[in-house]
Amino acid sequence: MQNLFKNPFYRSSSLIILLFFTGWGIWWSFFQIWLTNTLGFSGAEVGTIYSFNSAVTLVLMFVYGAIQDKLGIKRTLLIICAILQMLLGPFFSWVYAPLLHSHFYLGTILGSLYLSFAFLAASPTFEALTERFSRRYGFEYGQARAWGSFGYAVAALAAGFLFTVNPNLVFWSSSAIATVLLLILLFDKPARHPEVLAKYVDKEENEKEKTGPSFKEILSVFKMKALWQIVIYIILSWTFYTVFDQQMFPQFFTQFFATKAAGQQMYGILNSAEVFLEAIMMACVPWVMKKVGVRKTLLLGIIIMVVRIGGCGLVTNPFGVSLIKLLHAPETALFALGLFRYFTLHFDTKVSATLYMVGYQIAAQVGQIIFSTPLGDLRDHIGYSHTFLVISGIVAIAGIYATFILKKDNQDVNGQPLDRD
Repeated sequence: MQNLFKNPFYRSSSLIILLFFTGWGIWWSFFQIWLTNTLGFSGAEVGTIYSFNSAVTLVLMFVYGAIQDKLGIKRTLLIICAILQMLLGPFFSWVYAPLLHSHFYLGTILGSLYLSFAFLAASPTFEALTERFSRRYGFEYGQARAWGSFGYAVAALAAGFLFTVNPNLVFWSSSAIATVLLLILLFDKPARHPEVLAKYVDKEENEKEKTGPSFKEILSVFKMKALWQIVIYIILSWTFYTVFDQQMFPQFFTQFFATKAAGQQMYGILNSAEVFLEAIMMACVPWVMKKVGVRKTLLLGIIIMVVRIGGCGLVTNPFGVSLIKLLHAPETALFALGLFRYFTLHFDTKVSATLYMVGYQIAAQVGQIIFSTPLGDLRDHIGYSHTFLVISGIVAIAGIYATFILKKDNQDVNGQPLDRD
């Protein structure tokens, strides 16, 4: 680890992803609670907001992915996103909240445009560029991505206390963090030192991505049968990461407590604990993949997802629910890192950002558009617990499907081979 910190590309990438996820997590972890408890919207209305967010993000993710693949390792797009993130406090306080109350659909549309450009489509872009840096400059992506989870955990813990004082504090805090992020993106550039570049660059990876993909190559990803098989898998599984974790679980958990304030603080603590564990798992999963392989890593992640969501539907006390919810940590790390490595193993790494956007993030957004409002309405009619069991059943079907369509690690290796221990 000490040698890892000597790598300036690792330090820079880790700091950037740490600041992004800290600035995102400090408000995003309480977004559903803000919509329901602060603004008073129903489950169906919250589902509508999430659906609009997903619809805009779906289109924008492909655009962001294509742009980043053309830019290679340039940070231009991230800088633009950071500037937009600085506007979060003013936007939520003076535009978004008043407009949602006075003109719900207009506020929903405007909010989905801003949130998608600044955060929702930016998140996978930050991740994709970090992964590209990891392949080119000699560090494991999971080791850098772990700092993002650590930042999110610290932010969620702080948000639990800030939100009870004044909900707007979490949005203005995010703006302040984005300002620091922008400065780092502008001035921390280790690649401008030739001796540092020569020491850490992987010449083979550098040569492979020396020329960016053509627009025709980017569009060709839509012709890949294997990619569409993954898309179906993601729609029926990872979709519910947002639907369950962000659209439903926060208010479900706070209902176990006597007051909203107590529930919000405990949720902040729980959310922080699970993401701290996620950070640890992010650092460990690359080792797990080398031991068991990418395919088995993905299948293990979906098994945990079924248990976690279904378990929350069966347990009826806050302590039991908290323990089951902590399974979020291994699930997220296994699923996210496993899928990223699946793409770089079986597909051309030149279009890795586009593949990640289309096969993972965009697919999840399609699923959210399909499921967010109906599941929000279902929650209004049958309650949280039964809705969680329905979701768990759908994910179990996705797991069975995955056993048939996921390729073995030595099959169709068109990207970077996996080094097995």
